[in-house]
Amino acid sequence: MGPTASGKTDIALGLAGDIFEIISADSVQVYRRLDIGSGKPSPAQREAVRHHLIDIVDPDRKFTAGDFCREARLAAQDIEGRGKVPLFVGGTGLYIDSFFGGLSGIPPVDPLVNAAVKDELERRGPADLYAELGRVDPAFALRIHPNDRQRIARGLEVYRSTGRPLSDYFGEKTGAVSGETVFIGLNPSREDLRGRIERRFDRMMDEGFLDEVRSLRESGYGPELGSMRSIGYRELNLHLDGKLSLAEAIQAAKLETKHYAKRQLTWFRRNGRITWFEDFQVEKIEKLLYTRMVG
Repeated sequence: MGPTASGKTDIALGLAGDIFEIISADSVQVYRRLDIGSGKPSPAQREAVRHHLIDIVDPDRKFTAGDFCREARLAAQDIEGRGKVPLFVGGTGLYIDSFFGGLSGIPPVDPLVNAAVKDELERRGPADLYAELGRVDPAFALRIHPNDRQRIARGLEVYRSTGRPLSDYFGEKTGAVSGETVFIGLNPSREDLRGRIERRFDRMMDEGFLDEVRSLRESGYGPELGSMRSIGYRELNLHLDGKLSLAEAIQAAKLETKHYAKRQLTWFRRNGRITWFEDFQVEKIEKLLYTRMVG
């Protein structure tokens, strides 16, 4: 059986046993010290089932989809070399798509173009640059959120450096997906999902999320870093900068998390190979996996 893509750590832990090891496909859990806000599995969970690609870079390091593919490939080879199965878990759709669908050989971007796009992004704002991206690469623009500053910049810098839309390169890629790959999606009811998001953020605040953000800043990891612009971290940084009250920051983070969850579902529904489960139905998921493994 090849790599298996799933969608939630607690489900994965229930399935893992002696067969699977988990590869985190979460773009925030890769960062050291971003613990509470990224919802990392607890030390006990990580001891019970081995996890990979958690705590592998410092918060001031840029970590790309290409970095993920390289590290995930090494982790998968290590896991399979010990006779186990990689279980990919996480909600970063770009990471999942890049690993299983493949990354294209995009030429290096001119550093001057990179700097110019970043400068324009600060001066003109994401809405203006997203509109420009829509004109030069509408296929890529439709795949990303209008406020996704990092990917807007990526699309424009590739176009300006190469003269080709970033989406042109997508057809040139090869990935790790095979006939043995199993994709599992979790789709709880909208009401249940909203309630889980509310309770999860309240729990993170009780666990010291604000102190975590404050400690990161005191260690030199400022709000301008990509890692510190992640959902939750961004809003609490705005609070620490006096731009939002704590209550406003919490509500803004919860709302953005709900929007992100909706975008996640939209993204993953494009994958026709996903078997969807309406709730966290461990027994049904387990049955699917083991049927595929022995069938």
